[in-house]
Amino acid sequence: MNSTEDKIHLRGHIRFVYKKIGKAIYDYQMIKDNDRILVGVSGGVDSTVMLKMLMLRKKYLPIKYDLHACYVKMDFHTADTQKLVGYLESEGIPVTVKEADLGGPENRNCFWCSWNRRKVLFLTAKELGCNKIALGHHLEDVVETILMNMCSHAELSAMKPSVSFFKGEFSVIRPLCYLEKSALIRFAELMNLPDFDHQCPVSATTARMKIKNVFETLETIYPGAKQNFFKSLKNIKEEYLL
Repeated sequence: MNSTEDKIHLRGHIRFVYKKIGKAIYDYQMIKDNDRILVGVSGGVDSTVMLKMLMLRKKYLPIKYDLHACYVKMDFHTADTQKLVGYLESEGIPVTVKEADLGGPENRNCFWCSWNRRKVLFLTAKELGCNKIALGHHLEDVVETILMNMCSHAELSAMKPSVSFFKGEFSVIRPLCYLEKSALIRFAELMNLPDFDHQCPVSATTARMKIKNVFETLETIYPGAKQNFFKSLKNIKEEYLL
C-alpha cells in the first residue's frame, strides 16, 4: 500500500494539500465506508486536483469508497471533452458525460448555470446509485459566496462543506474547502496534471469576479483576510449579532 512512489508523492506541498483535504473530510465527516461518490469534474484545475487527491487517499484510508466522475457539458464551455474523458479513463475512473440546456444565451448567468449543473448531478447520482456528490469549491469560493450573499441578498449564508439533500438521500461534499486556489494550482504543477482549458466566457464580468477583486484588495490591506474570513465562521459571537 505505502510504496516508494506513494511516499514521494506525499512530500512537501503535496503532503500539505493531502493533510488539508484530510482534515476537511475528518472535520465534517464527508466520507464514510462504502460511500459511492459522484465527482463533478469541469476540466478546470479545482475538480481535477480534487479527484486526484480522492484517488490518492484511497490508498491510505482504512475505509473503502467508490469514485465515478461526471462532466456536465455546457454549449458555451471550452473544455475538450474528448481529452478530459480520455484522461479520466486512463486513470481508471469511470466517467459519465451529461448535457445541460440553459435555454438560450440570455440565460447564461452563474445562478442558472449552477442550478442546472447541480440538477444534472443529482439525477446522475440517483441513476448511478451514488450517495455523495463531491464538488471542487475551494476556500475562496466559500468566502466569496458569503460576501456576495450579504451584499446582494442581505443574508448571512455560505457554501457548507457538507450538506444533505432530499432527507439524506444525497450529500454534497466540498473536500477543498480549507485550501486556497493558489495551493491547488501549485499541486497541479507538481503532479503534472493536465490542463483542459476550461473557460467560462462570462467569468470576467460576473458578480463573483467583482467580489474576488474586493478580496484581492483586502489582502493587500490585511494579509490573510481570506483565511480569517473563513475562520470567522467558527468564531461567531452571537451576543453581538442583532
